Amino acid sequence: MNATGSPLGVEGFYAEIIIPAALPKNYTWSVPAHLLEAVKPGCRVEVNLGKSKKYAGIVKRLLIDKPEFIETKDILNVLDVEPVVFEEQLKLWEWIASYYMCSEGEVMAAALPAHFKLSSETIIVYNEEYGDNFSALNHDEYIVAEALLIKKELRLTEVQQLLDSSHARLPDRQVYPVINSLINKKTCFVWEALKQTYAPKKETYVLLNPEYDNEDKLSDLLNNWTKAPKQMELLLSYLHLMKTEGEVVKLTLLKKSGATDAQLKGLVEKKILWLEKKTIDRIKYLPKNVQIDFELSKAQQKALEQVKEQLGAKPVCLLHGVTSSGKTNIYIKLIEEYIKQGKQVLYMLPEIALTSQVIRRLQKHFGGYIGIYHSKFSQNERVEIWNKVKNGELRVILGARSSVFLPYQNLGMIICDEENDTSYKQQEPAPRYNGRDVAIYFASLFNAKVLLGSGTPSVESYFNGSTGKYGLVELLVRYGDLKLPPLEFVDTRKVIQKDRSKVMLSPRLIEAVNEVLARSKQIILFQNRRGYAPYQVCSTCGWIPQCKYCDVSLTFHKLSNKLICHYCGTTYPPVHTCAACGSDKFTQRNFGTEKIEEQLQETFPDAKVARMDIDTVKGKNAHDVLIQQFEQKRIDILVGTQMVVKGLDFDNVDLVGILDADGLLHFADFRVNERAFQLIEQVSGRAGRKDEMGKVLVQTSQPTHPVLQFVHQHDYKMMFTEELKKRKEFFYPPFSRIIHVTFKHKIKEVVERAALQYAEAMKVKYGQYIVGPAEPVIGRIRNQYLAELLLKLPRDGKTINQCKKDLLEQVAILHQHKSYRSVTVVADVDAV
Repeated sequence: MNATGSPLGVEGFYAEIIIPAALPKNYTWSVPAHLLEAVKPGCRVEVNLGKSKKYAGIVKRLLIDKPEFIETKDILNVLDVEPVVFEEQLKLWEWIASYYMCSEGEVMAAALPAHFKLSSETIIVYNEEYGDNFSALNHDEYIVAEALLIKKELRLTEVQQLLDSSHARLPDRQVYPVINSLINKKTCFVWEALKQTYAPKKETYVLLNPEYDNEDKLSDLLNNWTKAPKQMELLLSYLHLMKTEGEVVKLTLLKKSGATDAQLKGLVEKKILWLEKKTIDRIKYLPKNVQIDFELSKAQQKALEQVKEQLGAKPVCLLHGVTSSGKTNIYIKLIEEYIKQGKQVLYMLPEIALTSQVIRRLQKHFGGYIGIYHSKFSQNERVEIWNKVKNGELRVILGARSSVFLPYQNLGMIICDEENDTSYKQQEPAPRYNGRDVAIYFASLFNAKVLLGSGTPSVESYFNGSTGKYGLVELLVRYGDLKLPPLEFVDTRKVIQKDRSKVMLSPRLIEAVNEVLARSKQIILFQNRRGYAPYQVCSTCGWIPQCKYCDVSLTFHKLSNKLICHYCGTTYPPVHTCAACGSDKFTQRNFGTEKIEEQLQETFPDAKVARMDIDTVKGKNAHDVLIQQFEQKRIDILVGTQMVVKGLDFDNVDLVGILDADGLLHFADFRVNERAFQLIEQVSGRAGRKDEMGKVLVQTSQPTHPVLQFVHQHDYKMMFTEELKKRKEFFYPPFSRIIHVTFKHKIKEVVERAALQYAEAMKVKYGQYIVGPAEPVIGRIRNQYLAELLLKLPRDGKTINQCKKDLLEQVAILHQHKSYRSVTVVADVDAV
């Protein structure tokens, strides 16, 4: 009998169970005899931890031996007949927890849709022994006790509603004192009930009584109709919809016929029509078909053959294809092959914004075989996609980093497009995983292949490709032999501003925009700051409004007329007088996308201007609507943050403007040059993608900066070579692996002392690899002071694994110290 087999006929079985909580080690529960046949790895079970807290956990493995030193509790209930996750996912969760230094419970919380993680909801139960004498209770207690006497149990939400309706609204926190008092008086007690929140979506369909399937009987009914003309109209509308659409939904019928519920009810009571509820998909899918209606160019065909050859020899291949070389067409040809083999394909993109344009291309070729998965979907929609992937109904999934957690049955390939993008890395909360790297490990569990694609690969991936760890294929010509657009630098030092403010729209840029608009072409302008003004300064004393909880200046958003902290999200009313000197004279420094949009509308009043940033595309379909409007030429000038530059393909764009290149070149980060090159090259790739070359204007005060010279020549390899020299000299990736440790506490002195003590302990074994501790550039966020430590470790698995164990052990030792118990320590492996 192995540890994951069925426990039939054996007594004394135990189960290691993952619960969605940050436990350093998985807990073990005993399997009661009556549940022996039902408990399987991958199934959810209801378990009790602590005095009364219930969880829905996932069975990881079954064990024969009783764990030492603990008294196990029984599993309470089994929630699934069939596993909700497969063995490969459980292996993936274990690897992520180990590699990224977090718990499997945290991985489970990130991986499963919320409706699979049953919520623990407090229920108040009436104590029958108390009786019905409520004279000792106050007004609020009496109302709740009386309701309990009648209903026997109430949820906390129902208690809140009772108290709300009895008098002026109470804040939520006042419910708890009332409940607490009733518990102390033994009027009621509390128990925790697990609530499964996913419910299939149902729609009411209208059916014709089968008696009237006979045409003679139906004609007889219609010809002899005397009363209720509105019901007659409704019936005729139903018959018309039935003929044109094949099935009739109640809401559609009422909307199209203009009838009321009462009129439909009349036809149901006469037994002419029937109503029936049916479970439906929340997401509409197209018919399943594969239709490839294009031929690859010679360069693309050659690249495709090279990719197949490389993937025959190695599990991972990097496709370095310049912008507009047609990488997506190569992906489509590969997906076609895997669908025909009956395999599943995961197509990963870094941004939700990219999925809307790519999905339309893929649906054209693969119809209903393809589905989308990302965070903008509702939880119910996510459950439906999860189940369709699990049963193999969906063959191709297009999604952001979280799509790697879906329960693939027969995964054949993972395509990771724009592999260099930092959006693949999860920042908060744990697990702080990189979707690209997790995809490579996950594919290995299926013996599946991974294709990484980028016009500007990460230095690490290109290093792996050039040293033979990955296969490497290069596609360095644009589709149709178009030339890459020329870059023109506008030296902002030579542009004189009357108020000496930063140059937003230089005369050269205004001239270029007018030229393009005159030819009925489109323009994209890029600025990597949202809001109206990133900060404002008192003209008299230099005071800058700052966030109460973070050491950062506040950004003014004109549309909402608020100052907003972009780190903690706190909003403040606009400041009109200086807190330091009382002056009312402020100067707005720098500019964000909102201010640019306003300036464009003033400068080009006849042009249609739109903005794409996180403030304007908040809804599920907001990205798609904006992108389609731009594709349909209903927008002339699109200004935005990074969202406008990543992988979007617009035929009519003739000018791209980078308004502040200096802002990309001045970050305290060893990857600053690589990132700046990637971003500017990606932006420039949006210009001239169909018949014309296009143009890119870059506003900068440093036109001779080395990175700008590499971009000017579109020379990725030169940038890579220069970066590699510096990385080797200073022992940064790809020559090392980095772990970034952050310490957080509300008292600055405490966090400084804790970080110092921790660093001293680690330096005993790893002194040569440690940098810090030090205060970061932004030393306080969300009222927590920060200190940082950086480890640059050699690329040796044994050393790295031992260091991770030592880091976690030192956290435990630090927390034994009374003064440092409340210090939060966060380890970020392969930090970006």
